[in-house]
Amino acid sequence: MKISVALAAYKGEQYIAEQLDSILPQLGENDEIIVSDDYPEGQTRSVIQKYAEKDERVKYIEGRGKGVVENFENALNACSGDVIFLCDQDDVWMPDKVSRVMEEIAMGADLVLHDAAVTDGNLNITEPSFFAIHGSNADFSHNLIRNTFVGCCMAFTRQVMLDTLPFPKELPMHDWWIALSAIKLGYKVTLLRKPLIKWRRHGSNVTGGKTGFMQKIRWRVKMFLSLLKVK
Repeated sequence: MKISVALAAYKGEQYIAEQLDSILPQLGENDEIIVSDDYPEGQTRSVIQKYAEKDERVKYIEGRGKGVVENFENALNACSGDVIFLCDQDDVWMPDKVSRVMEEIAMGADLVLHDAAVTDGNLNITEPSFFAIHGSNADFSHNLIRNTFVGCCMAFTRQVMLDTLPFPKELPMHDWWIALSAIKLGYKVTLLRKPLIKWRRHGSNVTGGKTGFMQKIRWRVKMFLSLLKVK
């Protein structure tokens, strides 16, 4: 099966080379990394183009400049693989991430969510297990109220992708939507309780920031109303 890595970038030049170096050795010759750059006038483009010149599996496209959700949608629309891995620009994949996830896919999983070791900007581990700290599970109601789905720890089949695109307008977060939609549609969602990335939290991440109480309420109302249309 062909693998596509959907990587959404925004001013990612500081860490993105390290991320690519952790991914490429795990991919086959027919796989691909789609980098959608939401700030193409910055330095990320030149970093990615250097990789693309040496490795045709790396493909650079310009984002729409409309934020992280639409940037991931842009990357996903360019993916041609049978299995899609979501990817942030500043993490590091463990050497067995792809093989372990693909084992779960081969055993019938449609969407796989794996654990992560949370680190600081220098990759010093601050939380050995995201799952343990946040009580991650695959229960629909639990995750509608308290989301534990993290896109950088997620992979899914092409059919899941097709059934969850296009994203609804003003969607709070792409990974939350994909996972909840997959559960509602009856896809097999598997939790792999092993940290397979170093999830770098360095203070200027595009995703994973804190939000206010009222914003959280509005997001959940929006998500609930959007999910009512999924069938």
